[in-house]
Amino acid sequence: MASAQPQVARKTADTSRASTTTFAADPHLTFSVEANAVYIWHGWIKYFADPTPDLQVNFTAPTGALGEWHQIAAGSGATTSNTTGQSVRLESNDIVSGRNWYGVSDWDLGAVIHGTLRVGSTAGTFALQWAQASSSATATILYTDSWISMQRIA
Repeated sequence: MASAQPQVARKTADTSRASTTTFAADPHLTFSVEANAVYIWHGWIKYFADPTPDLQVNFTAPTGALGEWHQIAAGSGATTSNTTGQSVRLESNDIVSGRNWYGVSDWDLGAVIHGTLRVGSTAGTFALQWAQASSSATATILYTDSWISMQRIA
């Protein structure tokens, strides 16, 4: 099969979540995926997360789907802006395994994400889910113009 044209999901509005640690799909960063297909994807997520709640990110995929994802995002110890940089998270994760992205109290952060999704015999939805890692009244925000591009390759 020839590669299909990429699908792109872009956030058209900020989404704020406060006082919740329950994962929910982002209203903009979702895709319909076909059974027995293979996809590659990448994106950029701009976010604000105070150091108390941080941000936890996960993906949903149809039953039986397999794959891996990777992020370059703020790591442990990121608490305030500074001129010496921050630690970063670089793990490779199972497609439905979540990770915390750390927050800082005085500036916005970005994360680069990419991965592979192998859909089994069940079509469905692939979506970025997120919530606060620790419940806080200070809202965690995913910003407008964050995006994910997904392309079927088999």
